[in-house]
Amino acid sequence: MTDEQTALFTIFGATGDLAQRKLYPSLFRLFRKGFLNDSFAVIGTARRDWSNDVYRNAVSESIQSFQPTSTELAEFISHFYYQAHDVNNSEDYSLLQTLADTLDNKYNLKSNRIFYLAMAPHFFGTITQQLKEQGITTKDGFNRLIIEKPFGSDYQTALSLNNEINAAFEEDQIFRIDHYLGKEMIQNISAIRFGNPLFTSIWNNTYIDNVQVTLAEELGVEDRGGYYDTSGALKDMIQNHTLQVVSLLAMEPPKTFTERDIRSAKIAALNDIKLYSAEEVAENFVRGQYDANPNTGQLAYRQEPNVAPESQTETYVAGKLTIENQRWQGVPFFIRSGKRLSKKETIIHIVFKSDLNPFATKEAAGLLPNNILTIYIQPTEGFSLTLNGKEIGDNFKIEPLKLAFEHSSEALDNSPEAYEKLLLDCLKGDGTNFTHWDEVAQSWRIVDVIRQTWDKQTPDFPNYISGSNGPKCADDLLAKDHAIWI
Repeated sequence: MTDEQTALFTIFGATGDLAQRKLYPSLFRLFRKGFLNDSFAVIGTARRDWSNDVYRNAVSESIQSFQPTSTELAEFISHFYYQAHDVNNSEDYSLLQTLADTLDNKYNLKSNRIFYLAMAPHFFGTITQQLKEQGITTKDGFNRLIIEKPFGSDYQTALSLNNEINAAFEEDQIFRIDHYLGKEMIQNISAIRFGNPLFTSIWNNTYIDNVQVTLAEELGVEDRGGYYDTSGALKDMIQNHTLQVVSLLAMEPPKTFTERDIRSAKIAALNDIKLYSAEEVAENFVRGQYDANPNTGQLAYRQEPNVAPESQTETYVAGKLTIENQRWQGVPFFIRSGKRLSKKETIIHIVFKSDLNPFATKEAAGLLPNNILTIYIQPTEGFSLTLNGKEIGDNFKIEPLKLAFEHSSEALDNSPEAYEKLLLDCLKGDGTNFTHWDEVAQSWRIVDVIRQTWDKQTPDFPNYISGSNGPKCADDLLAKDHAIWI
């Protein structure tokens, strides 16, 4: 039996791609599972002059892959209402307030309101100010604000944006979405770390040689060239997703598994990441940009639509993070992310230290192969542990053996999608899997010094072929620490 959640959702940007692909399907799955029932309603707002019927047809089309019954579909979309809206027009907020109050009474929503800003961040300040000034936020129920990345373009713009939002919403009312935190295996990191004394006891620099985090994509920039050319891989993937993963891997064991203590542990881990000087950036971070592949017909980044012909924007980043605390002193955290690589893969490798091979002959003496704990996040979801065992045969020869677990396709089909999990967390008021301002701020501080260093240099682009494993400089980076990408 599920606990029904009660709230009015107001979605700014309701006609956009995010709402169609993620939000409406996620709301439907929550409805189908009983988390949303009679006591919920959705107001969609955007500039388009739609009617309720047009809006409901759009919502209906977005969930057809779930094959809803006619009764189920009719009941679900009956909770959706549309209000044409100009975010800069105060009068439109008065209309929105009237509709919100009407729906609150109709569905007995207890003045609980969730505002989802699925639009450009430069509107966030205006919208939140108007929500407060026009009395659309309530005093009797809860008020929660969900916002998407990018949250600023550097620390200063993020700080200004946060100050604007904080004028209307308290920090515990703000839910900053990083959809990676809704992924099953990202949430499994803590279960693997702290649910197994085997790993808990050796999760430190005495036993771990290095940590590797890879977020690789096969696709190029597709239709996002205009946005991506002002962002690049550093801001698009490292500042948010990658550093969030690193914080979960590096944090100290939280005192309790509550939102407050987990956040505190993550923030402390991010604060312990060394902020590099310009010279240290050059030593520890590299970048790349993909070139055309004549064998596949894939374009160079500079040939993509809405990309500057001489663009210096990176489509690949690899780097070494140094965490300055007792647990991780001397352990490099290698991170990389890029587009147009050989395969789509989000994966974590914990590489344990090796030792002299006691079974090797004098002539073939050397280190044992490393034990490696691998956490597969996508497209495969699961984990593996590479151990050493005896090779079959007469000689006592050691070879790596892999113990592996992979979630079944049936389990994955029935598991909640990331946005579904995060929407439910917001309904319950659980901010554990959202990013706190202190996390955002420190992530920007880490990234800003890299960006500022690179902006003073002219890169030798393009430097890797589409469909390859990335630029050679990424391999050279690890070679400095006598390591290789797993």
